[in-house]
Amino acid sequence: MREHDFPAQGRRARGKRRFDDDEPHFLKRGRHPEPALADSDAEPDPETGEHWSSWDDAVHGPQPYPDWLVTELAAKDTDLGVLKTGKEADVHLVRRAVPGTDRACLLAAKRYRDPEHRLFHRDAGYLEGRRMRRSRENRAMAGRTAFGRQLIAGQWAAAEFAALGRLWEIGATHGTIAVPYPVQLRGTELMLEFLGDADGAQAAPRLAQLRPDPVGLRDLWRQLVDALVVLARAGYAHGDLSPYNLLVHRDRLVMIDLPQVVDVVGNPQGPEFLARDVRVVSTWFAARGLPSDEADPTALTEDLLREAGLR
Repeated sequence: MREHDFPAQGRRARGKRRFDDDEPHFLKRGRHPEPALADSDAEPDPETGEHWSSWDDAVHGPQPYPDWLVTELAAKDTDLGVLKTGKEADVHLVRRAVPGTDRACLLAAKRYRDPEHRLFHRDAGYLEGRRMRRSRENRAMAGRTAFGRQLIAGQWAAAEFAALGRLWEIGATHGTIAVPYPVQLRGTELMLEFLGDADGAQAAPRLAQLRPDPVGLRDLWRQLVDALVVLARAGYAHGDLSPYNLLVHRDRLVMIDLPQVVDVVGNPQGPEFLARDVRVVSTWFAARGLPSDEADPTALTEDLLREAGLR
């Protein structure tokens, strides 16, 4: 693997846990039986479909905030429709704007489903290494009670938000990984940067939708390897990486959908999740014509485990 232009001091010490969702804001929101936007103070205007921005009542993303982000408390949010549906969550397109001004931005609001209908995929394996300190919460999650499922949803949302925040800061400094800017976390709803046309008419395509030429394919593979190295040095594995949760926006590969992000050190199955991530994406690139010696999953997995301090 070639040398990268970012320092390794950000690598996490072996054995240090990243996913400890025991902050007061998580528990306060996590106990609520409905998603945050169901709160009565967030009911939309019946005529315009707008409601006041939830910025003031949320956990915010990394500072400094991007120039495009609307943070004014006078702003209003308008739901423009569904961008994507899934078993765990739906993603809506939201326009946040200050009435009477030109201040506006588009956001992707990822809203996890009601606890009675949430179907997290093999969540037990992913949640290893994310245990909470309180025995009551641990028992509720293990028993998959309604309260426990809500806590699990909160862990997934909090883990994704935390991972995006850290990866965004690394990418902003070194340019070696791209993720959507994590705008805010409110209960089990994440507001993220929308990637696509300026008017929201078209979202950035998924890698799976594209058929890049040989030069473009090699460039995308290089970007992916760089991103995986960043993840490994930070102690992460994506956990469910595939061409369907990689976007290509303005020729840049962008990693999305990280609720199942895995603590590759703290989770006993971490190396297996990492190896599966590599195998899935390597297979896709090889099928599109990347030479097998360049897309060797075994060699890349070993390199990444070394970067994570596990070899």
